[in-house]
Amino acid sequence: MLQRFDLGQLDAAAALLRSGGVLAYPTEAVYGLGCDPHDRRAFDALFALKQRPPTQGVLLIAADFGQIERYIDLAAVPADVLAQVRQSWPGPYTWIFPRTAEVPDWVAGGHAGIALRITAHEPSAALCRAFGGALVSTSANPHGEPSARSAQTVVDYFGDALDGVLDAPLGEQTRPSTIRDALTGAVIRA
Repeated sequence: MLQRFDLGQLDAAAALLRSGGVLAYPTEAVYGLGCDPHDRRAFDALFALKQRPPTQGVLLIAADFGQIERYIDLAAVPADVLAQVRQSWPGPYTWIFPRTAEVPDWVAGGHAGIALRITAHEPSAALCRAFGGALVSTSANPHGEPSARSAQTVVDYFGDALDGVLDAPLGEQTRPSTIRDALTGAVIRA
């Protein structure tokens, strides 16, 4: 049964995530689907909801650098590149890094790197803090459908097949985050 949470219930929403649930939550521009990146069953449930091929991989969203540092192969990232990336955070910028063995293969999909974002969107950051780490973040929509921009659209898409939804405001971005390769600067998604 779908549980609805508001910002006053972040601990309960985080508990749902820790217990293997899939939660829809607001991000900078659209609602995202999230789960514990280290919980394979939750991850498989999320991909089943999206009807998305698991080889595509997903990004992780976090409240601060400490929540994602273990996923980055820091030895492979020049200090000046890392400094540039960190200056863009928190913000609506997702960067692809060389990944460590801490990144579950199912999160990266068929990719050699890992896409990471430290969000400036306070409801998302607060959810990551309540959860105690980075969360999977992928748009809350069945594959090929428009991204959900409201909790009601999320409910319309998934109904009781989804474990929970955090009903809170979206950020002020009109489009999903820019994705860039941290090492080359190449834009993957504008």
